[in-house]
Amino acid sequence: MSALDDEVEDLGKIASAAPVLTPAGTAGTPDADGAGGVLGRAYRALTLGIVTVVLLIAFEATAVGTAMPVAADRLDGVALYAFAFSAYFTTSLLGMVASGQWCDRSGPLAPLAVGIGSFAVGLLLSGTATVMWVFVLGRAVQGIGGGLVIVALYVTVSRAYPERLRPTVMAAFAASWVIPSVVGPLISGTVTEQFGWRWVFLGIPILVVLPIAAMLPPLRRAASGPPPGEPRPVDRRLLRLAVAISLGAGLLQYAGQDLRWISLVPAAAGAALMVPAALGLLPRGTFRAARGLPTVVLMRGIAAGAFVVAESFVPLMLVTQRGLTVTMAGLALAAGGATWALGSWVQSRPAMDGHRETLVRIGMVVVTAGIAATPLVLVEAVPVWIAAVAQAAGCFGMGMVISSTSVLLLKLSRPEEAGANSAALQLSDGLSNVVLLAACGAAFAGLGGGAVSVVGHGAGEAGAAASASHPAAFLAVYLPAAAVALVGALVAGRLRPGK
Repeated sequence: MSALDDEVEDLGKIASAAPVLTPAGTAGTPDADGAGGVLGRAYRALTLGIVTVVLLIAFEATAVGTAMPVAADRLDGVALYAFAFSAYFTTSLLGMVASGQWCDRSGPLAPLAVGIGSFAVGLLLSGTATVMWVFVLGRAVQGIGGGLVIVALYVTVSRAYPERLRPTVMAAFAASWVIPSVVGPLISGTVTEQFGWRWVFLGIPILVVLPIAAMLPPLRRAASGPPPGEPRPVDRRLLRLAVAISLGAGLLQYAGQDLRWISLVPAAAGAALMVPAALGLLPRGTFRAARGLPTVVLMRGIAAGAFVVAESFVPLMLVTQRGLTVTMAGLALAAGGATWALGSWVQSRPAMDGHRETLVRIGMVVVTAGIAATPLVLVEAVPVWIAAVAQAAGCFGMGMVISSTSVLLLKLSRPEEAGANSAALQLSDGLSNVVLLAACGAAFAGLGGGAVSVVGHGAGEAGAAASASHPAAFLAVYLPAAAVALVGALVAGRLRPGK
């Protein structure tokens, strides 16, 4: 442990025993004023509000994958099917960078409100669309809102909660995905069949009103206004880089869905836009795993990219190789939401705070093992439930890694940098998804997997079309993903800042 970490740990022990300053500005002990936990009197409304927002976003993410095939068919837009997902993702990159700039200049309240509003407008556009291009436009507007919201929520946590409570808040974020990941597709399917696909999109904006009303008053007290010190001016160069990285991501995803030689042109153009933009948007030293914050940002991308690639191909593998129905194959991912939340809960225990780097390394080892074990079901003699167990184990490791990297990022960020650094963390997550999904998807199709359109970011959102996928095509996905996860376990030791 470095001298800096020793000092921070000592300060944490002192703070836990001393009076605390509540968001309302009153001093008192945690036990005396009810502000000792995230559901104490001082934090209850804010915690329930932001967790509910995350819950609804999670439900939307898991439900859209179920309703999308019907929507595309009704709008006669199957040819634009993949773009309905990539539009969300590419514009969310722009939203993340803009939100980081906005938060560091004036606080998270405005970008959070605008982001939720944009998310709702996008849902309304998609839900009322009569042609597919309007539907895709709605998804793009929704992506901007999603990017604004996720970064603003991170900054809210850094400003509204003391350091000792942040791991618990991050665990609550992870827990908010449990119920949607299990029941989201079922509810979405039922609503689509009984009321029509439009209500999957139109119903969520109505549900967002109550949590926003509950969280705004405490959010104004605890996290509004600019950060301490001189507010940062808007960096127009970063915004230009954000536009470049979004365009590059869109071109790369388009190229990954088209295996003709001509697709090398948009792939090259996408890479030419993304590489310099990524170097400018991520902390210096990220790609060489410099100690401290750069490695935290890199680790987030490594973990997210490797696991999302592996998870996305599970349903397709079980359907084409083991003959399961789509519903049964999707259930193989159902336990992942609970084990992810469990892993996040483990890292939130107070006893774990001094061992966060070790938690990340252990988590990445578990993720690597889960990814490597999943394709064992390609062997006919191996029971199908092995894939479900492997994915559940991988999700447990991801729960530890994702929440721990979020806590480390806030710990290593000065108040005036919380927005930009939170945006960098989310960008790393998103960029790794684009690059690895495009590369592995192309390798999969090239080795006989058929034309694949990966359409999501979370459990149960993978979609693909393949008539007779060759087993080797799946190995071309899982072996590289396991190798990337193993690299994450090796570089986890560089999470601790140098002296």
